Amino acid sequence: MKAIQISKNGGPEVLELKDISIDKPQDDEVTIEHKAIGLNYIDTYHRSGLYPLKLPSPIGLEGSGVITRIGSMVKDFKIGDKVSYAGAPIGSYSTHRNYQTKNLVKVPDNIDLEIAAAIMTKGLTTFYLLHKTYPVKKGQSILFHAAAGGVGQIFGQWAKSLGCTTIGTVGTDEKIDQAITNGYDFVINYNKENFAKKVMEITNGKGVPVVYDGVGKTTLDGSLECLSVRGMMVSFGNASGPLSDINVPKNIQPKGLYLVRPAMQQYLSTREELNEASKVLFEKISSNQVKIKIYKKYKLSDAEQAHKDLESRQILGPAIIIP
Repeated sequence: MKAIQISKNGGPEVLELKDISIDKPQDDEVTIEHKAIGLNYIDTYHRSGLYPLKLPSPIGLEGSGVITRIGSMVKDFKIGDKVSYAGAPIGSYSTHRNYQTKNLVKVPDNIDLEIAAAIMTKGLTTFYLLHKTYPVKKGQSILFHAAAGGVGQIFGQWAKSLGCTTIGTVGTDEKIDQAITNGYDFVINYNKENFAKKVMEITNGKGVPVVYDGVGKTTLDGSLECLSVRGMMVSFGNASGPLSDINVPKNIQPKGLYLVRPAMQQYLSTREELNEASKVLFEKISSNQVKIKIYKKYKLSDAEQAHKDLESRQILGPAIIIP
């Protein structure tokens, strides 16, 4: 049994592959033998210290595999079940782990475990963004930043299936076709064009009712600018750096805007919420309304390189780690 751990914060070089042993599962836990591990940008925040962990610490929030042992009080799962999870506690960068069943979902037979690992965090994020944080309506025009990224590719297809007109931004011309392939009606290179001005042109001066932004610092001002009256700024990531302070009288008050900073645990904290979200997610995959193509696979021993590729924007789609 092996796992990636960090004993200090820093760059990708602080990721250490170590031999581990795990105890038998607690009463409400199962032991999972991982078949695939999700790779997510939030992992770099935990590693760097932007989102502090108590060190030393394991790392990773998403995985899928097969149950090999069960706790004495576990009733809803059995040995051999295909399962997947996304969210705390941290520790998915491992060959095996114990995990509480309250945060675990069964993977349907027609869903591959590699696909499940690649889409749980990104897919559940897309679910709460589109259905809970700001429930979109058919016919609305909406803006999503980093349209060619891991969440962006799922988001574009999902939003299209709901009848939205989707506007996406990307950082390079090479990513434009990829975003269009994944459901975006309009794609803007924000390094070449003023995306706020372009959004206002696309919407005939109305602006959009919602902006979904996982980029952060570099897109904040433009996002607020292209929102319509009473629009909502949904800030859910910091790929370009943490948000700067916001001048409420200047940026929020004139159009009566809303700004929200959602996180998965606020929407998927109960068994009922998790079941609802995962059911919709797996249905989107099964019906081909959301198609997943894994961009790259890494070995557990290559986690350092995976993080380097992640932070240098070299990963152009869902990626996984194979234990």
